Amino acid sequence: MPCGRCDVRRARGFTLVEVLVALMIVAMGLAALMVAVSGTARTSGYLRDKTLAQWIALNRLSEVRLNLTKFGQNTDTGEVDFASRTWHYDTRYFDTTIPTMKRVVVRVWAGDAKTKGNPIAESTGFLGSSLTVAGQSNVDWNADGGPAAAGAGAQASPLPTATPVTPAPTTTTPKSGSQ
Repeated sequence: MPCGRCDVRRARGFTLVEVLVALMIVAMGLAALMVAVSGTARTSGYLRDKTLAQWIALNRLSEVRLNLTKFGQNTDTGEVDFASRTWHYDTRYFDTTIPTMKRVVVRVWAGDAKTKGNPIAESTGFLGSSLTVAGQSNVDWNADGGPAAAGAGAQASPLPTATPVTPAPTTTTPKSGSQ
């Protein structure tokens, strides 16, 4: 008859090597999880900063369009406090093929004006005066394939037909100096 002590040998626990291997696997899994979580947090912060910088750039474009700030130089810079942080921007004005229109580019960085590096956000807009008198067009839509040139089989346009307007004669006076 076997004794009770003999069964003790068969009921063994984990060895020290098995416990160390299990701990190593758990540690590697937790390290990989921490890397993923920190990457997600870093990306979230970057997207927050990019969104705020884009808002600042769009606000600056609106200021330029409303002429709330000085316009006419090739570039201007400034700082703004937004979302409890300091940001700086530069606004650049470029000529276009249309003489009365300029392309406006606003770039935004986090931090004060001493901050170097790539801008976080950039927005482009256009600023200028109208090309023609309101209600008139400088294009003859009927000759370029508009509703009148579409043919008899085309459906009628829901827009009312405009009556041709003859512009009043204008006189031009030479301007002195350059603008």
